[in-house]
Amino acid sequence: MVEPGGRALGTYPAELERDVVLQDGARLRLRPIRPEDEPRLVALYDRLSRYTAYQRFFTAMKRLPPDWAHFLANVDYRRRLALVVEHPPSDELIAVARYEATDREDTAEIAFVVVDAWQNRGLGTTLIADLLAAAEARGIRRFRAYVLADNWRMIDLLVRFVDVIERKLEAGVIDFLGAPRRLPSPPQG
Repeated sequence: MVEPGGRALGTYPAELERDVVLQDGARLRLRPIRPEDEPRLVALYDRLSRYTAYQRFFTAMKRLPPDWAHFLANVDYRRRLALVVEHPPSDELIAVARYEATDREDTAEIAFVVVDAWQNRGLGTTLIADLLAAAEARGIRRFRAYVLADNWRMIDLLVRFVDVIERKLEAGVIDFLGAPRRLPSPPQG
């Protein structure tokens, strides 16, 4: 499959699709992004508060530009992958977690956004766990994240799931480089 512009798209990884039930009982669907999600990304952005949009994009735009939506919705499923969360029955997008290729084959940049009404419900924890697992399965061993210094929710997620190798603060943005945290194996009995 080839997207407009000639870039090859990988095979859609249906194995990453799954139902998610939050602690409060909300039932959601997590799946890889698809090219036809472009308009749904614009609609998701329209539902973000200015604060949340700024936390994710470091700028607050009136609308997500169509070329950004196109770029964000068209991934190769290996070096660039995004997971979206849908809220049935409307299937509106309420969250996106993604990783993007860097100049190192084993390193990707990660980013997340969750619509305000769905924040503080455990969705970020689910997204980071699934995203890191998908990335590792595709040979990515290290992760970079650029986070505003006051974005304590993203900082908390990172330090819970990633062993920080480097942390640099410049102009109010923390540059994290890390590897997925290895949980101790249960004792063999």
